[in-house]
Amino acid sequence: MMKTTTPSSTDMTGNSRRSAQATAPPHMRLSDDHLERVWAWGLASDSVSYVYRPATLEDLRAIFRLAREQGLTVGFRGGGNSYGDAALNDENILVDFRRMSRVLDWDPRSGLIRVEPGVTLRQLWEYIVEDGWWPPVVTGTMKITMGGGLGMNVHGKNAWKMGPIGDHTIDFELMLPDGEVIHCSREENADVFHAAIGGFGMLGAFTSITLQMKRVYSGLLNVEAASCGNLGEMMSYFEQHLDESDYLVGWIDAFPGGDTLGRGQVHRANYLAPGEDPAPQETLALARQQIPDTIAGLVPKAWLPPFMGPFYNNLGWRLVCWAKYMSSRIKEGPSGARYQQPHAHFHFLLDAIPFKNAYGPGGIIQYQVFIPAARAGATLATLLEMGRAHGMPNYLSVLKRHRPDPFLLTHGLDGYSMAMDFHLSDRNRARMRQLAREMDEVVLDAGGRFYFAKDSTLRPEVIRAFLGSEAIAQFRALKQRCDPTGLIETNLWRRLFT
Repeated sequence: MMKTTTPSSTDMTGNSRRSAQATAPPHMRLSDDHLERVWAWGLASDSVSYVYRPATLEDLRAIFRLAREQGLTVGFRGGGNSYGDAALNDENILVDFRRMSRVLDWDPRSGLIRVEPGVTLRQLWEYIVEDGWWPPVVTGTMKITMGGGLGMNVHGKNAWKMGPIGDHTIDFELMLPDGEVIHCSREENADVFHAAIGGFGMLGAFTSITLQMKRVYSGLLNVEAASCGNLGEMMSYFEQHLDESDYLVGWIDAFPGGDTLGRGQVHRANYLAPGEDPAPQETLALARQQIPDTIAGLVPKAWLPPFMGPFYNNLGWRLVCWAKYMSSRIKEGPSGARYQQPHAHFHFLLDAIPFKNAYGPGGIIQYQVFIPAARAGATLATLLEMGRAHGMPNYLSVLKRHRPDPFLLTHGLDGYSMAMDFHLSDRNRARMRQLAREMDEVVLDAGGRFYFAKDSTLRPEVIRAFLGSEAIAQFRALKQRCDPTGLIETNLWRRLFT
């Protein structure tokens, strides 16, 4: 799978690099043919790496050997959906797992599924939905891989109820840099199990993952939409409906202040009970779940970014958010709006409209924070006000409820998260950096946490403050045990932990 060519004599900086030909086996040589520019999902950062795409365990072992022989590090990449530098490894080797994408085992009676790390969330739900199952945790995009999702311990719109994906992971196999594959579960290598989940790939490479799926009795969800006049109303709605909802997510208009600070709309959804859907096989059919590629069956969604681009400025997006909020008030009426929606249509909003490409060359910085419930209202309001004060209101804000989990480098807590998308440009880059530093202090003061899948701006001192010295020491000890030569690195690891 790896093309053999004579390697270049210089690296990306123009410095002399020792020849691969002298040490690498004939079937595996470093080649500039593998050099690729790789972008973060938010398009705000990129790197140039030697990209390899293994299809087998032996392919993966060969990549580790090549890295050792060349004195390079190895980073891992799944679907490439991290906003920042978690899946970048500049001037080193980057392993793209999307060819390791087989479903290895599926039991439609128990709902247990075993997959390779490159299986996407889309492949997963499409494989199981017609058997009456759904992933217990899904993200806003179905393009993530299971290996990437586990490495970041992703969560969804039901995080307070179902936790992150790690809570539904039965076991996994992990290849260490020396080529050994170890089995990890809550009973076997339990310390590695709880550290590799959420450990952003720093201990080894997932090679198989066993997950527990959730039984569903319809392809539809009962959905309720309710507009809220400010952040306080939205959070009150959350707390009032936690016990009676399967999913809750809030959209926030970050532009208004005063009494309307944090206004927006909440969507909550519930599974249908057994027997409630008169035709479950019809609604569970794969064709019913697919998100259309067109609007109203006429306009391809791929055509939208050029038309959206003019609105990606403070004035344009203020108008968009105002129109969205006012239309929600009109459509809902006095008692809100209730309707049924296929699972995929409810969850995968990031795939429904290709909005990220409309931001332009500067891309997106997403700043996501997790705040304990007792301090969430005041803290999140402060963050919204800070963006406005810096002339940088975020263009998309999403509110979710969470619970704690047992994983070592967790972002989970009993509280709320708010994810904020900031449009980045050459003109506001310095302001964004300063705003992020100021928000970091507010979050830390509230006992808050952060999320590596979204991070582009954190500093080592912030990591030490929210993770704590004990957790960091435990993780470093495990990394020394699993990766004693420090072969596995990414730009994120170097930025925050070295």
